[in-house]
Amino acid sequence: MELVGEGGRLNAGALDGLPAQVARPGYDRDALGIGIVHLGLGAFARAHLAAVNDAALRAGAGLDWGICGVSLRHADTRDALAPQDGLYALALRDADGSGASRQRVGVIGCLLETLVAPEDPQVVLARIAAAGTRIVSITVTEKGYFHDPASGRLNLDHPDVVHDLANPESPCGVIGFVVHGLQRRRAMGLPPITVMSLDNLPANGHLLRALVLTFAARVDPALADWIASACAFPCSMVDRIVPRTTDVDRHEIAAALGVRDAWPVVAEPYLEWVVEDRFAAGRPDWTAGGARFVMDAAPFETLKLRMVNGAHSALAYLSVMAGWATVDEAMARPGMRRFLGALMGQEIEPTLPPLPGLDIEKYRQGLLQRFANPALRHQTRQIAMDGSQKLPQRLLGTVRDRLAADAPMPGLALAVAGWLLFLRGQDEAGRVYEVQDPLAEALAHRYEQAERAAEQAGEGPAAMLAWAGVMTGYEPVFGDLGQEPRFVRAVGAAAQLLRSLGVVGALAAMEPSRVD
Repeated sequence: MELVGEGGRLNAGALDGLPAQVARPGYDRDALGIGIVHLGLGAFARAHLAAVNDAALRAGAGLDWGICGVSLRHADTRDALAPQDGLYALALRDADGSGASRQRVGVIGCLLETLVAPEDPQVVLARIAAAGTRIVSITVTEKGYFHDPASGRLNLDHPDVVHDLANPESPCGVIGFVVHGLQRRRAMGLPPITVMSLDNLPANGHLLRALVLTFAARVDPALADWIASACAFPCSMVDRIVPRTTDVDRHEIAAALGVRDAWPVVAEPYLEWVVEDRFAAGRPDWTAGGARFVMDAAPFETLKLRMVNGAHSALAYLSVMAGWATVDEAMARPGMRRFLGALMGQEIEPTLPPLPGLDIEKYRQGLLQRFANPALRHQTRQIAMDGSQKLPQRLLGTVRDRLAADAPMPGLALAVAGWLLFLRGQDEAGRVYEVQDPLAEALAHRYEQAERAAEQAGEGPAAMLAWAGVMTGYEPVFGDLGQEPRFVRAVGAAAQLLRSLGVVGALAAMEPSRVD
């Protein structure tokens, strides 16, 4: 296929020459104004928020809802997209009835501006405080909120929080940018706005509001009062699998476009976005892109965090240890598929709140099918990152509910033990990998302590019980769960299974008939 556009690169001049089957913006980009500032411009935001927003614009939403994307750490996204006029391709991939991979490619056009916060934080603050800005949205992953995962409180000792309190003109963290940006709006007499988390955190809007108010109260109590009374923090649940883009993906997408895209994104076709309809300054009609507005997102958040994210994490840690590189590779193992089905059906589902109209069996089977999607090539190491920030909401909330019901939880214990053994940094074949976690150093020290405790306790189950007692006693992750003997015993037994039988053997021992 002949390349089109300046230098064979995707840009505004190349749009008219794209193949007919490639979807493209159907609105006047030149007339589009910025109404949304998004902090944390990663692949997920571009495959979810921007894709839904683009659909709303194509369906006739007002032309004041363009997006300014802000990278809080690196310039790579800006450097790739600036020569492309902010345009990029979204490839939705799945498999047909025969199992062959297929993709549908479209160009997203609503990203009008990309900023790099460390280069000029003043510009970012000015954009948050701009009169046209009405929504500030956030995807910075769990670790970007600088909170204690077990308690949910803002970590006032975190270096970025300390810096941002002392340097209102040059913050570096998401909470600092939000609060100091809102402070500018208030000082200029501008109206309040909506601040919206799209990260996988329970009650993410409530959590974000509490963190912002804690920070703001130390800046100016009157500012905190204004934010509390005037700004909106809707909770939301977002669900779409977005693997990291590879060079192979870039090549395949370029072939579909006929031009080179330096920064495309890949995702599954499935998309779910449930958001509370509480906005301080209006919103686009995102229902055109598949969003659902509700009064209370909490039941949907719990469903997603426990079923999707909890199962994903369980799969990831066990798979990394077994040496299975991708999710579909792991799902091809009958033991893994049966284990996840039993984990969801027998341990997680009984803890879910009422969800009228939801066919939970169909949801579970659909989720297993999504995980098995061979077209995504979703890396298990990507999912395994930042476990200390993910476990409390993905797995430990379910553990607490099972304990309260005095119900068994061998599958949950195996998932937790999988993470704890993953912290060793070496898979079953002896291959070394990096443990990417904001608490990696502390966790490595804890692991050494646990190994010493196991050696002193002897061999077999007694050793693993001592080991589990030390590991689950790490309060920043487990809170008071380390004081619960039933939990410690279950984790110790699961760790013994994994160490004595390996992942494949442990999964075989966890057949559904044994998990009831």
